[in-house]
Amino acid sequence: QVQLVESGGGLVQAGGSLRLSCVASRVSASINAMGWYRQAPGKQRELVATITSSGSTNYADSVKDRFTISRDNAKNTVHLQMNSLKPEDTAVYYCNAFVGFVATLYWGQGTQVTVSS
Repeated sequence: QVQLVESGGGLVQAGGSLRLSCVASRVSASINAMGWYRQAPGKQRELVATITSSGSTNYADSVKDRFTISRDNAKNTVHLQMNSLKPEDTAVYYCNAFVGFVATLYWGQGTQVTVSS
């Protein structure tokens, strides 16, 4: 069973930066797309950014030009560099990954990001 473990969340002031990381373990097949989603209290989980195995990226409009997604295929790791953070970025951030030929979807347990004003 593939496991995804996020790290790097925390409390930061508005305008600050955080770097989230997600490591996939117990992987016996290729990892296809990976991504970051977030869920704020009382809201639905929403897309933040995705990246394919070849490096193509996609971002939510709300984070474009502030967040950067990257991955290290050799280490089965995906990162999310978050700059110019705003209070509305406060949420639990989850990474996911599509693994193998049938693209089975796995989720991490989430990491809390809190941005104070």
